[in-house]
Amino acid sequence: MKVIVAESCGFCPGVKNAINIAEKILTKENNVYSLGPIIHNKDMVEQLARAGLKTVNNVEQIPPGTDFGEPSQTVLIRSHGAAPEQIAKLKEKKLNIVDATCILVKRLQQIARELNDGGYKVVVIGDENHPEVRAVVGYAGDVIVVANEQDLYKLPENSKLGIVCQTTQSPEHIGKMLGAIGRRNFNELKVVNTLCKEAIKRQESAVQLCKEVDVMFVLGGLESANTRRLAELCKKYNSQTFHLQNWNEFDKSVVSGKNTVGVTAGASTPEWIIYEFVENLKAFGNTGA
Repeated sequence: MKVIVAESCGFCPGVKNAINIAEKILTKENNVYSLGPIIHNKDMVEQLARAGLKTVNNVEQIPPGTDFGEPSQTVLIRSHGAAPEQIAKLKEKKLNIVDATCILVKRLQQIARELNDGGYKVVVIGDENHPEVRAVVGYAGDVIVVANEQDLYKLPENSKLGIVCQTTQSPEHIGKMLGAIGRRNFNELKVVNTLCKEAIKRQESAVQLCKEVDVMFVLGGLESANTRRLAELCKKYNSQTFHLQNWNEFDKSVVSGKNTVGVTAGASTPEWIIYEFVENLKAFGNTGA
């Protein structure tokens, strides 16, 4: 059985930077908190937790700093970013803030703010429950989030619309949404491309590979938006596509009788997860299964 790994897969620069920052801080400090999971990968979050990183769901769960000397608690802003209101609360609690927000997410936040200041009704194409999108909403007041064409009823008639998108969306979906929005009534439409090129590279690489193999595995957290997007795209071109978090979820019956297997991984999937899966899969294939 031949195992082929996608040319572009695994950690993107933004995620790699966030992990590096976290690991560096944890070598120096004990009280380090992450406002939400630093990335959407359970295995990586658990590894950092063992090193001392405490993940909390909201600012209220973090003990306040002190009025004397250096702040006693450090808070890491995850790669998905945080809303201005959350940052303000952290500062009020006298906490030391370390920002690991992806630079492309920061760009998206800034663009949303500028569009809002310019009189545009800001529209984000993405998942309203994703932390990246929730943070962006905080930068532009009354933002409209649309996930698909069924959500377009939310758009006001005859308005100035400023369109941006969640960084991990696919170009195909964004193109479809922009076409649908363009058929509605508006006075002005301004579109700024906020897609992540790294995510696009992984999508293109995965789609190309999945067309060439019998079975396709997409590795990464089930809660990871970019990994789910990879799995959805691959499934479209290869019905034998499976989204797994790690080797523990491997089902040998899936590859029974298959000659070629493809492997890709989301931008939040660590290299050791990919390596372990690929090596175990090769070993399994060499047994003659």
